[in-house]
Amino acid sequence: MKLHPSAAILLALSLPLSQAQSPRPAATTLHHYLYVANPGTRNYVEYGGTGITIFDIDNHYKFVRRLPTWKVTEGHEPENVKGIAASAQTGRIYVTSLTRVMALDAITGRVIWDKAYEGGCDRLAISPDGKLLYVPQLEGPQWHVVDAATGDVIKTIETKSGSHNTIYSADGSHVYLAGLKSPWLSIADTKTHTVTSQVGPFADFIRPFTVNGADTLVYVNTNGLLGFEIGDLKTGLKLAHVEVKGYEKGEVKRHGCPAHGIALTHDEKEIWLADCHNTAIHIFDNTVMPPVQTTTIKARDCVGWLSTSLDGRYVYSSTGEIIDVNTKKVVATLTDELGRQVQSEKMLDVYIANGKVTKVGNQFGVGMKP
Repeated sequence: MKLHPSAAILLALSLPLSQAQSPRPAATTLHHYLYVANPGTRNYVEYGGTGITIFDIDNHYKFVRRLPTWKVTEGHEPENVKGIAASAQTGRIYVTSLTRVMALDAITGRVIWDKAYEGGCDRLAISPDGKLLYVPQLEGPQWHVVDAATGDVIKTIETKSGSHNTIYSADGSHVYLAGLKSPWLSIADTKTHTVTSQVGPFADFIRPFTVNGADTLVYVNTNGLLGFEIGDLKTGLKLAHVEVKGYEKGEVKRHGCPAHGIALTHDEKEIWLADCHNTAIHIFDNTVMPPVQTTTIKARDCVGWLSTSLDGRYVYSSTGEIIDVNTKKVVATLTDELGRQVQSEKMLDVYIANGKVTKVGNQFGVGMKP
């Protein structure tokens, strides 16, 4: 029986991703998807609604389906999504709102647990083995160490720094904790869940940051700086202060700082820097110290975050623009099922093979060079 086109679309969206995209069995079926958490630019539903929108990377980032997250009750505004993380080991995806963390099956969208935490939530990080979450309070004094399987709090770490952004080290031995009320980056040992060292002080309070693949260098945005600074994760010293040339600081739509977003290309040869006021992304040569400004790409809106694709070929801008690392050209823009521009500061890649998650990306533009 031939289905009416509208019925066929509904059937495809009701199936797990692997079935919806692969109606016929195959020896090896590999799909690459971009998972985008909404509302991922404050609580602006005009930029993609609510839930997790999924795009087919292999099909020019075409919209595939939407996974529901928190319901919005009548008369209430949706909560900002604050972070996204995923695990290939467990096949789960995690999103934080201002108050809660939700764990979902990355393929079916089934909610596994949904919990609120004292002090709220911000941009979380997940351990490489998928067993632990580090969940910052919403600009509060603490991070919660959470069992990723159950959502139970194992321990709290107090830094009194305005807990905000969080990155796990590549080997899982350390977590980098940045508060937006402190110029110091704290480093926690994941065996004891205690802060063992700090890096800084930087020029002002730390905003977005990223680290290299060897876990030896950190690149930070700070309040008041259209540029970035570099710190040594081993010695704790600040190594460099770099400012954008040829562009002025000015009013920004969001975040209150000139540069809110920084990413390393996977080979770590370049640093990409967000510039909200000038709706631009500035690129620096990272093969020299200090890095040297080389290129600027104009964006379609305020750039408030940058991350990279799992294969290293693309940089994802919070404006919903997909940019080729080699050509520096926008190759795709994200649009949802209603034709809306999708903009979000919380997105990552998920690779699915034969109905199972095999690899996942990271919401931060971390380096991948050993």
